Amino acid sequence: QVQLVESGGGLVQPGGSLRLSCAVSGSSISSYVLDWYRQAPGKQRELVASITSGGTTNYVDSVKGRFTISRDNAKNTVYLQMNSLKPEDTAVYYCNAHSRYETNWGQGTKVTVSS
Repeated sequence: QVQLVESGGGLVQPGGSLRLSCAVSGSSISSYVLDWYRQAPGKQRELVASITSGGTTNYVDSVKGRFTISRDNAKNTVYLQMNSLKPEDTAVYYCNAHSRYETNWGQGTKVTVSS
């Protein structure tokens, strides 16, 4: 059974930084596409960033230049470095690991950007 556990969320002031981690167990992540999603109160879940098994990355326009997704296959972990945080980045952030045959979600970690 594949399990994903996010960590690193918290309260940060506008302009600050956080690094989210998502540790995966039960399967090697090397063949998965890894994504970070977020869901703000009253809004739909949106895809924030993704990274393929080959290292190709994609970002939603609102975070380009501020967020960086990365993966460490040896540690079976995916990261989201978030810089220059804005109040509108406030949300629960979820990681997702998927292949052609399956998709797996973490439980989420809450990020609050507020002064």
